[in-house]
Amino acid sequence: MRRRLLVALPLLLAGCGTLPQPLLGKPGAMGARLAVPPPPVLIVPPPPDALLGNRAADAYAHDLAKALVDRNVPSIVRPARPYDWQLEATARTANATVIPGFRIIGPGHKEYGHLTGAEVSGAAWAAGDPATLRQAADAAAPGLVKQLSAINAAVQQSNPASLENRPPRVRLIRVTGAPGDGNHALKLDVSRDLPKLGVVMVDHTADADFLIDGVVKVSPANKDGKPGESDLVELDWTVRNRRGGFIGKVSQLHDLKPSEMTPYWGDVAAAAASQAALGLRQVIRNATLKHDALPKHRKTEPAPPTPAQQP
Repeated sequence: MRRRLLVALPLLLAGCGTLPQPLLGKPGAMGARLAVPPPPVLIVPPPPDALLGNRAADAYAHDLAKALVDRNVPSIVRPARPYDWQLEATARTANATVIPGFRIIGPGHKEYGHLTGAEVSGAAWAAGDPATLRQAADAAAPGLVKQLSAINAAVQQSNPASLENRPPRVRLIRVTGAPGDGNHALKLDVSRDLPKLGVVMVDHTADADFLIDGVVKVSPANKDGKPGESDLVELDWTVRNRRGGFIGKVSQLHDLKPSEMTPYWGDVAAAAASQAALGLRQVIRNATLKHDALPKHRKTEPAPPTPAQQP
């Protein structure tokens, strides 16, 4: 049996998580490219109190966002909403200079941190000089990244319901499309393997942080589509959050003989499930949730964006 593990890559950023994790993972010896949840995004509104005109304020906001993105903190420029994490930029004059300031604001407009930037020329700042604005943004970015990391750690440690502080809870809903007893065997074996990797299996969606569905597709391995000695078997495992939002997908390709799947999968199911569980665990580890990980009666704030680790 030849086995291959393929996983889709993420395409976009979106603000739907608590704590960004590594964007890529290593789900075992087979190697995998993992589809993972996009990390939360830091909002950088054009600052109204930075002693800049509208056009310069917009340019400065884009400079700040770019400086943070360059340091792996997902950031975009737009007006902030009540439950966003945002970077509020200000400025004050000091003799012939301007001193930039920054506040890290969490949900409900709660301040979590502040930073004083390096002095710049007051005349250049007032003129909205592009090089001066970029210089101020680049100079502030390293300190802002450190603060975001520290704030994130404090928020997660104070939240006992966070996935940082407990094992993830998973419901494997179903496996469909497999010949023979594959649907039952694959579901059973994956349900046995995930707990060995630190995942808690649950029976009800209301108790789960993540939901998994498995779909099996069988097609002739021959390019001409004619039956041969083996079939190409694709197993797709889709991970969603409790609301049904897409988290990630692990795909496996196997060349299997029909006799290996009918009437019983046996050791083939065990091998495929073990491989799938490694990929699923990495997707789950990389995944972050904003509200789904929290009991509905709690009002615990999501953690801020932090630097995404590189593969």
